[in-house]
Amino acid sequence: MVIALVVLLVLSSVGLIATVLFQSGRSAGLSGAITGAGESVFGKKKGMDELLAKFTAALAAVFLLSSLGLAMLMK
Repeated sequence: MVIALVVLLVLSSVGLIATVLFQSGRSAGLSGAITGAGESVFGKKKGMDELLAKFTAALAAVFLLSSLGLAMLMK
């Protein structure tokens, strides 16, 4: 059980790193900060950014649950 959780933790962490790195940057100086805030308010995400955001949330949840489960088993 511990080995399965460790493998799941490693895979989710590598996947989480990859999905965060593949996402496009939200700011490009002062003008990027202003338009980035407007896009986050109005929800202007399209295509690959939206898909990567969903993958990031799912992988973060898997990472959180597997690390909590591993911590409870190691106690």
